[in-house]
Amino acid sequence: MGEISCSNGISQANGADAKNVALTGYRKSCWYEEEIEENLRWSFALNSILHTGETRYQDIALLDTKPFGKALVIDGKLQSAEVDEFIYHESLVHPALLHHPNPKTIFIMGGGEGSTAREILRHKTVEKVVMCDIDEEVVEFCKSYLVVNKEAFSDPRLELVINDARAELESRKESYDVIIGDLADPIEGGPCYKLYTKSFYEFVVKPRLNPEGIFVTQAGPAGIFSHTEVFSCIYNTLRQVFKYVVPYSAHIPSFADTWGWIMASDSPFTLSAEELDMKVKKNIKGENRYLDGKTISSSSTLSKAVRKSLDNETQVYTEGSARFIYGYGSALKQNRA
Repeated sequence: MGEISCSNGISQANGADAKNVALTGYRKSCWYEEEIEENLRWSFALNSILHTGETRYQDIALLDTKPFGKALVIDGKLQSAEVDEFIYHESLVHPALLHHPNPKTIFIMGGGEGSTAREILRHKTVEKVVMCDIDEEVVEFCKSYLVVNKEAFSDPRLELVINDARAELESRKESYDVIIGDLADPIEGGPCYKLYTKSFYEFVVKPRLNPEGIFVTQAGPAGIFSHTEVFSCIYNTLRQVFKYVVPYSAHIPSFADTWGWIMASDSPFTLSAEELDMKVKKNIKGENRYLDGKTISSSSTLSKAVRKSLDNETQVYTEGSARFIYGYGSALKQNRA
């Protein structure tokens, strides 16, 4: 779904077919273009293509973009961009860890990029982080190319596991204070959509949470028109499993949309903006670039249209009734080939 092309119309790369494409003579006119949905595309100019490849599970590329710096693309979907990834990763990590009374043990599902671990490890209370990603090649790729996360990968509190998150959680006896879903979007033929289902949340995730434990997941686009793709369904699914479920969102420029996360627990989320600010100062090393107490509190105030849609959502995410965002993963592409 992601395409790199030049202004003269010559296609330079497309998904898994992109292999060390030379940009000599085209650097000022090369563009990355992503089909967000049918009849809608998002594109931006490139300085260069740093790497492309194909793993057992996914197509990967690292692009040097003019507006957003280095950008990681998996299965034709932009996953993270250097200039604004802090918005996504601060939003994914800090609300849950700040609302938890004393987060010591954290399990990350996915997160091979290392940025989620980086933000978690800024918390002074954290003693152990297990990062479980299915794709070793993507993890090694990010270790090599994303210098900003080098310190996180070498932190002794981080345990890196290459495995399917479901299998890993099922095999472990210990439980965790916070479990974080930093998974790829649920796309048809992708490796992750089964990790957004009610059965997974109910029988795998929840039993591995300590008392007062919190689960948080990225939940796809959450804009006025895009939130019905998967965001509303994931929200409704978690409502079937946990007593307290909080959807929240933020605009991410490189995604060309508002993005959503959902936090869930059997303990209520009661901290005020002022109390959150106090915990930020006490518990987090360094300064957040995006989040403070007011930002966290306001992020869960969704628009009238989105609130109404979430309130009226009836579909529960199962393997047999899954929703997908626009696009398709490597498995489906191979079947269609």
